[in-house]
Amino acid sequence: MKFTDGFWLMRDGVDASYATEIRDIRSTDERVTVHAAVKRVEKRGDTLNSPLITVELFSPAEGVVGVRATHHAGRRDPGPHFALPGATGGAGVGKVTQDGPVTTLTTGGLTVRVDRDKPWQLDFVDAEGRVLTSAQRKGTAFATTPDGAHHMIGQLALGVGEQIYGLGERFTPFVKNGQSVDLWQADGGTSSEQAYKNIPFHLSSRGYGVFVNHPGKVSYEIGSEAVGQVQFSVEDQALEYYVVAGPTPKDVLERYTALTGRPALPPAWSFGLWLTTSFTTSYDEATVNSFVDGMAERGIPLSVFHFDCFWMREYQWTDLEWDPETFPDPAGMLARLKEKGLRISVWINSYIAQKSQLFEEGAELGYLVRKPNGDIWQWDLWQAGMALVDFTNPDAYAWFQEKLKVLLDQGVDCFKTDFGERIPTDVVWHDGSDPERMHNYYTQLYNQCVFEVLERERGAGEAVLFARSATAGGQQFPVHWGGDCWSSFEAMGESLRGGLSLSLSGFGFWSHDIGGFEGTPDPAVFKRWLAFGLLSSHSRLHGSSSYRVPWEFGDEAVDVARTFTKLKHRLMPYLYGAAVRAHRTGVPMMRPMVLEFPEDPTCRTLDRQYMLGSDLLVAPVFTAEGDVEVYLPAGTWTHLLTGERVEGGRWRVERHGFDSLPLYVREGAVLPLGADESRPDGDWTTGLTLLAAPGAAGETVVTVPDHSGASVTTYRVVREADGSVRATGPDGAPVDVVETAGP
Repeated sequence: MKFTDGFWLMRDGVDASYATEIRDIRSTDERVTVHAAVKRVEKRGDTLNSPLITVELFSPAEGVVGVRATHHAGRRDPGPHFALPGATGGAGVGKVTQDGPVTTLTTGGLTVRVDRDKPWQLDFVDAEGRVLTSAQRKGTAFATTPDGAHHMIGQLALGVGEQIYGLGERFTPFVKNGQSVDLWQADGGTSSEQAYKNIPFHLSSRGYGVFVNHPGKVSYEIGSEAVGQVQFSVEDQALEYYVVAGPTPKDVLERYTALTGRPALPPAWSFGLWLTTSFTTSYDEATVNSFVDGMAERGIPLSVFHFDCFWMREYQWTDLEWDPETFPDPAGMLARLKEKGLRISVWINSYIAQKSQLFEEGAELGYLVRKPNGDIWQWDLWQAGMALVDFTNPDAYAWFQEKLKVLLDQGVDCFKTDFGERIPTDVVWHDGSDPERMHNYYTQLYNQCVFEVLERERGAGEAVLFARSATAGGQQFPVHWGGDCWSSFEAMGESLRGGLSLSLSGFGFWSHDIGGFEGTPDPAVFKRWLAFGLLSSHSRLHGSSSYRVPWEFGDEAVDVARTFTKLKHRLMPYLYGAAVRAHRTGVPMMRPMVLEFPEDPTCRTLDRQYMLGSDLLVAPVFTAEGDVEVYLPAGTWTHLLTGERVEGGRWRVERHGFDSLPLYVREGAVLPLGADESRPDGDWTTGLTLLAAPGAAGETVVTVPDHSGASVTTYRVVREADGSVRATGPDGAPVDVVETAGP
């Protein structure tokens, strides 16, 4: 939100007060409290009729400095609040020191410094003494607007050449400089400034991150109001934010996800190809079997089959009951599909249509969200007379889980948790939560509820969602997909930008609708999207009003689907290793180039290519003809499919057929490749091959995780000075080494 009218003036009706002069500093060993006047105090009378801003400095976790600025402290705080599983409560992670007028708080190589004898300023300094950013003369403030609203404002300096990333899955330009961003959950597709996943966390190219600890609407001006500042504001009496130390972007993400929660490790089978019925198409068991059998007949391995909305009866979503006319024997049908080696996913959301029997039951039990006058909140958008499950009610939470358990007992393996964004604010929540804060936060309770029942019923390591909405901490419940996109090259690019933005917001796993959701893609779009989709964390064929089985787009599409599905299966020992690292460290599987190469200035703006894990560069092709520009950082890169070796540190213009794309292995990398092309969760170690890219002489240790991620098999690769390479397994026996994987 903008408050000023240029540099000198305020917008009409806006009254702003800025922390100006420190009047008092109090500290303990681990916490600093500063009282700042909003004007210069030259005599005692200046202290009258004038507010103070109270600023508290603390450390919620090592390497994280917390700042809480408060105007009036008496405001009732009904919640909700972000759960911060990595917070220590300030015990032993921060150290306060005093040196004359200067007070500092240091934690994990990050220091915040305030000087009582100088005008208001907070400096955030790294371990080398470099000032990363500062809250300067307008950096801590509150403002009132013509509608009577009270806003707390934070500003942090934006350095020359500094670039800002993150803020959730945003489909606008990847670098956020110059953008105004309101974090407010919306069902806006992939072609607008709205977002399904709004995360109040941004990452800087200078090697730090900032998390605004507020679950409601947070408004950002990233060099778009004060061009040398990143501004964030909330409609509240207090603003709390955390500066997260680096020095590298990976270090920032590790610390941020340690604080807000690391992603669970998805099961190995979920990394295979998912196929759906699509949304509004006509389908029954015969249709489903024609798809499943058609994939098998064409040699395209399939891992998961998904039933979208119309597995339930019209006008009755979500009643969590199969349409008896279309699917008279759901348990038998699911058993028959499982005999074909498939896992089963079904679509759900947390909206309850009035025609559903669950509406009557939920209303009687008091499990549906109500208006202040006691009426159940309802509207006709999406489903006729739909209501909303109140997950703040523990009984409603358990009730919804019991309904899902019935489906799990029938043979369902996972759920697509759609929606969760259109949450009203003119309601009363069971636990008294602030409706404005619950609008963004609701998705966390929704996805957590579903994920928990999957873990309980299927066991640890077997739970996986296909979720659309999220807020901070939502990364704990993977996987998330990019939502409703058009079937075009432009939408394919939008989707990739959104996924890269989300990955720099702490999310380790991400997917998208191969071929696009709305409309029917041109065969060229579909084939190019297949390669992109099958070189993503998770891979799903899904559409709206048309099917996405590959043969609908020609014989060549079948070949492309087969080629890249089998390639992904061969890559699974490598990919699952990257998944385990995402689970343990928070560093995502799909990595923007800036995350892997932060010292290369060219990589800081790249949004049409990415690293899949640490060693595999992927550049999707966004043209029918196959022309693509790709940037290779310094070093020797080896094309995975052809074995061509290319010197990096420069741009390349390439042309690829539909069975190829720029897919390069990093210098010195060793990729473990499985022999089983038929499934993602096969035996990775039997017949394993090590792909060794050119590199310096020496030894490389490669670990291949098992399906649980709990144990690994270790291989040793030795490069001799003459360029020869040899490898041994855990028992010292030789292991095959190759230079290319082949399609």
